[in-house]
Amino acid sequence: MNGADRPCVFVHTNHRQYLGALVSQHSLRRNSAHADRFDVRILHTQDFPFLRAREGQEFLRDGVRVRWEMEDLQSFTPLRFAPPGEMGYQGRALVIDPDIFAVGDVWELLSRDMQGKAIWCRTRGKPGRGEHMASSVMLLDNAKLAHWRTEEDFAALFDGRRDYIDWIGLRYERRDTIGLLEPEWNDFDHLTPQTRLLHNTRRRTQPWKTGLPMDFRPARKRVLVAKPATWLGPVRRRLFGDPHESGVYQPHPDREQERFFFGLLRECVDAGVVDEKLLREEMRQNHLRHDALELLDRTPHAAA
Repeated sequence: MNGADRPCVFVHTNHRQYLGALVSQHSLRRNSAHADRFDVRILHTQDFPFLRAREGQEFLRDGVRVRWEMEDLQSFTPLRFAPPGEMGYQGRALVIDPDIFAVGDVWELLSRDMQGKAIWCRTRGKPGRGEHMASSVMLLDNAKLAHWRTEEDFAALFDGRRDYIDWIGLRYERRDTIGLLEPEWNDFDHLTPQTRLLHNTRRRTQPWKTGLPMDFRPARKRVLVAKPATWLGPVRRRLFGDPHESGVYQPHPDREQERFFFGLLRECVDAGVVDEKLLREEMRQNHLRHDALELLDRTPHAAA
């Protein structure tokens, strides 16, 4: 396979999650028996100037106006919609967040029968109560997504023609064009023998950040004009504190997921994918926990 016939996995990221993206890229290749049949590319926010151009401007998110900030931990999310255009609206792509790591062989997903669907992903949330599509992992038939114009669709958030939550939740797509993936292809902080792609989706417990100062704000803190239903929230937090924030990242409740990540990271160091200089710089910027080098010394390689 070559050219448009060759599938590509895209890991989208920003500077805050770049190390995770490198580890993710490594995991995709090392855990596939067919790594020579697909490409892996990192999409970095720094390479898409239209994102930086909106710094400080207000956009529509869940019905309210909030500020676009490139320093936001998840400022990479608009790039979930970039792969079809990056591949000339041809071929097949898989796009994943930078905090997702291959446990199984991603070729099983890349080579599956898409049954005429444009998108395959899993759902998130409770049925009938905020359930939406989880666009953090999407298998894409690029030819069926010629209407995805990332820069134009991103701009539509700022003039109120689109809502970020609806965009990310794929609510602008026809439901009959979306197939549902098995949960193990986007396993939310859940590592079992069935897990194929592990997603450390809970930001407060990402294993490589334990003990660091919190560098993100819940969506409600970014709201400029609150909905009436949120008016009591600040009062309640002043009186009783915020149960969701302690000021620092917390240990992941599953230590096996911590060992898995640092096993992959150790392999990246041994293979020269990352070096000690990069690790120390990531620690200096508080993107990587400060005991990372000690953890690497006592962590075995990830299981084969």
